[in-house]
Amino acid sequence: MNLDQIREKLLARKAEIEARLQRTHKHIYLKDEPVSANFNEQIKQTENDELVMTLEAEGREEINQIDHALQRLSDGSYLSCTTCGEAIGEKRLQVIPYAEQCIACASMTGPDRS
Repeated sequence: MNLDQIREKLLARKAEIEARLQRTHKHIYLKDEPVSANFNEQIKQTENDELVMTLEAEGREEINQIDHALQRLSDGSYLSCTTCGEAIGEKRLQVIPYAEQCIACASMTGPDRS
């Protein structure tokens, strides 16, 4: 596995997300248009803003995961599962380059396994 290519992929993805976050931030906080006088239109605007804020939060979380993966690349622990210490697996890291767990550990700690 070429770790330099993985690092480049992570940095490219991070730059892409940061650019998207700048656009969403501008959409939410730097609006040029006034709030509509129409109540139904205000509801739509609020729903759109909530969706954009959710996307922004998800983007920030993905950046945190990428930063952690970059740190793991630097300290030499990138290929090891943070839970069990076994190899994460090349195919998994190619699909999810910021994965921290092997597939076995990830399936045990997934959202439906609280």
